[in-house]
Amino acid sequence: MLSRTADHLFWMARYMERAENTARMLDVNYQTALLPQSADAAEKGWKGLLSISELSGDFAARYGTINARSVMDYMVSDPNNGSSIRSCLMAARENARAVRGTLTTEVWETQNQTWLEFQRMVSTGAFLKDPGTAFEWVKFRSHLSRGVTVGTMLQDEAFHFLRIGSFLERADNTARLLDVKFHAVNSEFFGANGNGGNGAGGANSGNGKDLEYDFYHWSAILRSVSGFEVYRKAYRNVIRPEKVAELLILRPDMPRSLAACMHEVLSNLRMVANEQSSETLRRAGRLNADLQYGRIDEILATGLHAFLTQFLERVATLGVGISRDFLVPVEA
Repeated sequence: MLSRTADHLFWMARYMERAENTARMLDVNYQTALLPQSADAAEKGWKGLLSISELSGDFAARYGTINARSVMDYMVSDPNNGSSIRSCLMAARENARAVRGTLTTEVWETQNQTWLEFQRMVSTGAFLKDPGTAFEWVKFRSHLSRGVTVGTMLQDEAFHFLRIGSFLERADNTARLLDVKFHAVNSEFFGANGNGGNGAGGANSGNGKDLEYDFYHWSAILRSVSGFEVYRKAYRNVIRPEKVAELLILRPDMPRSLAACMHEVLSNLRMVANEQSSETLRRAGRLNADLQYGRIDEILATGLHAFLTQFLERVATLGVGISRDFLVPVEA
């Protein structure tokens, strides 16, 4: 396969996954903002969301004051923000158009229709009228895109590059979501170094109102990664921060966990491996092994924030290696 074709497929999948994850992060922040909280706490939540995509500086330069409306506009429909849902869906569609002959008709039509429908929703103000429903629509279209890909495409190199792009992006975004919710917002369970906080095992010893808030806070985070029902089935007890971290980092049977994502990346990399990709494959295998044999108590003991920061650096290095070995090279 031509590297240019592989590049378009890889980034088509990444941008579609990024649009979904941006919608998920906006949705969890929107849901938690509905909980009783101070204006300062609400502002910290929106600041944390911007920090996930490392966009705080750009937002401050162009918008200034942080509030729910301005952050939503910036992250949903701003054409000058390369990480906005609008920019991601447009980039996914343009990459798909560039390799239309490689895709099945169903895959192309799904990408094209998603972009056209999104433009209509923005023009009619659907995102402002009912943000929750709009974010669900973005997630549904991403699910549809992946489902059509799996259901209609030949599982050849094109298919594997699509999968690599999807799961590499998902791993990156899951780690960012975890980091901002467990570290940047200074949860009472995890201090500035990411270690376990008050109470045995991070259990909350506060009053009933605190317990109620904590339940909805962690529930919203789990729902943002479609993990609420999964958590209940896997752990069958109250929602505990350290268990949320374990679910989203180490559980291989949780589709959006770091472990599950890296397993998929490694499996698909093996299918397209060539003579010059041995180092990239080794890095992917080592990262996968660290997650496969890791333990949440060890991660928390050394610091969750430090672990996630290192993970993001390793994923970024892996992405550069994939681009160098298979695609159009990009700068680190």
